[in-house]
Amino acid sequence: MTDARTDLPQPSLDALAQIARTPRLLVALDFDGTLAPPVDDPEQARAVPEARAAVLALLGLPHTRVALVSGRALDSLEHVADLPDEVLLIGSHGVEIRLDSPDTELTLEPHELVQRDVLSDVLDQVADAVDDVWIEQKPAGFALHTRLATERNSRIAHLVALQEARAEVEDVKVRSGKDVLEFSVRSNTKGEAVEHLRQYTKATAVFYAGDDVTDEDAFLALGAGDFGLKSGAGETAAAHRVAGPAGVARVLAELARLRADHEHPTA
Repeated sequence: MTDARTDLPQPSLDALAQIARTPRLLVALDFDGTLAPPVDDPEQARAVPEARAAVLALLGLPHTRVALVSGRALDSLEHVADLPDEVLLIGSHGVEIRLDSPDTELTLEPHELVQRDVLSDVLDQVADAVDDVWIEQKPAGFALHTRLATERNSRIAHLVALQEARAEVEDVKVRSGKDVLEFSVRSNTKGEAVEHLRQYTKATAVFYAGDDVTDEDAFLALGAGDFGLKSGAGETAAAHRVAGPAGVARVLAELARLRADHEHPTA
């Protein structure tokens, strides 16, 4: 049996109630596929209204911090999320960090800048040669998008890009996602980002929701007393699952309700 309000079975609902009572809660969320449904144009992505409302409700609670942890470049994440400055932002899988200061933490070494230029040339050639493939610039690398390409063209683009990038750029970091292949000259994971946020916020427990392969590093970084929520299908290390962004929104709304009740219990 699942709870109609949250789409969660009772054991997951019990775990949600437990984390709602933690003294200092960090709610860390992926954006695309988690708060927002997938779209063809990434810059048109928006959180479903119920998810946005739940995030704002959590932001208004004491001893509760909210963070977005995304593979997007930070400027893109800030644009599509359109949330108050109190939300902590992690972009490019942890390469870019914007916490309570308006400044973004990012410093590439000179040799990394050279490697990034080489990557740019390699991937531009792939995109020019294969229909409906395009390149997204990121601070420490690039993302090769194939969502609009045929299955054959997507496969060709991935194979050629992998071969050429690894041949031209020493120790290039590659991440596979949904209809995207990311290349970076610096290695950071969402798991490392979650640990950084945990320490920064002094959280006693972490709620993390994500949908993609790259979110598995974050799920693996969770420990006893934390709560990992997988959005959508696929193998996962997360202990709990919903069907998609609408389900995530319902869980976040219930978390906000439970935490508000804990902070201000009714007589």
